[in-house]
Amino acid sequence: MSEDSSLMTSHRPYLLRALYEWIADNGMTPHLLVDATRPAVQVPMHAVKDGKIVLNIAERAVSHLEMGNDTIRFSARFGGVSHPVSVPVGAVLAIYARETGQGMALPDEALASGGEAEDDAVESSQDHSPHGDDDGPDTPAPPRRGSHLRIVK
Repeated sequence: MSEDSSLMTSHRPYLLRALYEWIADNGMTPHLLVDATRPAVQVPMHAVKDGKIVLNIAERAVSHLEMGNDTIRFSARFGGVSHPVSVPVGAVLAIYARETGQGMALPDEALASGGEAEDDAVESSQDHSPHGDDDGPDTPAPPRRGSHLRIVK
């Protein structure tokens, strides 16, 4: 790796924006899997399960979505109540389409910077209830099935 390449900014926000656009352009519902235990993550804690939260970031489910280079910000409804959400880009574990599970698991930023990142599979989104949906009252969870996330290369 040359010295110039170490001065480049993180590619994570660019991947997130590109995958968001790809998922939305295909008429699917983009979801983020977020590590809610990371510093500066601001989500309703009652919606967090096992330290993680799944956020529906579809245009119809959120307002004022900003996908910046450092932070993803928007407002979403949780249990009918609007909450501001702020997620540092480094806390995003995966972005995927709810309907197909296609998307990308992102390596831990700390591991990636050390060059030791592994392509670990992300837990199935079926293990987490989707939050931020504005699909009406709580709907029953679909039947559980094996992991359906795929790594896009």
